[in-house]
Amino acid sequence: MKRNIVICIVFLCMALAGHAQEPALHFSSNGEFKIVQFTDLHYKWGKKASNKAIECMEEVLDAEKPDFVMVTGDLVYSASVAKILPILFACISERQIPFAVVFGNHDEQFDCTLSEIYDIISAMPYNIQPDRNGAFSPDYALPVMSSDGSHAAAVLYCLDSHARPKLQGIGGYDWLKFDQINWYREQSSAFTEQNGGTPLPSLAFFHIPLPEYAEAEADGKNPLLGSKGENVSCPKLNSGMFTAIKEQGDVIATFCGHDHDNDFVVMYKDILLAYGRFSGGNTIYNHLRPNGARVIVLKENQRTFDTWVRLRGGEVINQMTYPDSFLKSKKKAK
Repeated sequence: MKRNIVICIVFLCMALAGHAQEPALHFSSNGEFKIVQFTDLHYKWGKKASNKAIECMEEVLDAEKPDFVMVTGDLVYSASVAKILPILFACISERQIPFAVVFGNHDEQFDCTLSEIYDIISAMPYNIQPDRNGAFSPDYALPVMSSDGSHAAAVLYCLDSHARPKLQGIGGYDWLKFDQINWYREQSSAFTEQNGGTPLPSLAFFHIPLPEYAEAEADGKNPLLGSKGENVSCPKLNSGMFTAIKEQGDVIATFCGHDHDNDFVVMYKDILLAYGRFSGGNTIYNHLRPNGARVIVLKENQRTFDTWVRLRGGEVINQMTYPDSFLKSKKKAK
């Protein structure tokens, strides 16, 4: 109870101080932009195991000191969602780190609609999700400005991957819709035009993996680094997002969650398809222990980045560089 009161006071003070709205994302003076990806927090009201998620977040944030935090869905796993969210994200706001969230398939199952969840989160200090202006449009693009602040140097695309299909007889998980893919194409084309016709190095974040994750892993010829502890739980129908990414030429990597026992990354047709690391407590199945987070370090004016997994407890694993680590793996395989 005391912690909840302190959190409310901190949020109020920060909002009154004018820190709550949209600090600009930008590369640092050393030409880097560091992202921490948390995923599948599955916070359950009244469940002590949920504290492991917050402990993980606090430890990773203090160790990595990121420029931005991206949370890729399945935030909650019980009712009392409106009480959970301020507790869950206080550790980010208190550290004054810009953050954003995309939804997972479980987030709409309890006592808040996705619109309500979006509004609660977007009102928190240092959340930079755009105002939805009365409509529910959970897809958005976040430009990362150059180190001198003069222009957009990278883009982060954030998309809602939904939950279950509405079509009868399909089963499995839903897919990105055609209007979302068209929205991405329009955004991408606009950023490319603003950049003189050259696509900006970009990343895409969503919860449920694309079908290409399963295709890339099953092929056996694509360099795969990290842990695969379960099958890829992707949509059974392919709506064409990966094709759009290839045609637009900007996104160099996608990042998802959803499959708690996977944290692998795989190179597929020159695009990195990556999982985050399960960040939640023992409120749902997980065998990749301890929990942790993925770290991504973009390089200004370059189509490259470093990435690794930081575990709760401090160990850093699976350090790699896109694309170099995967090109070397291909040569070794030959």
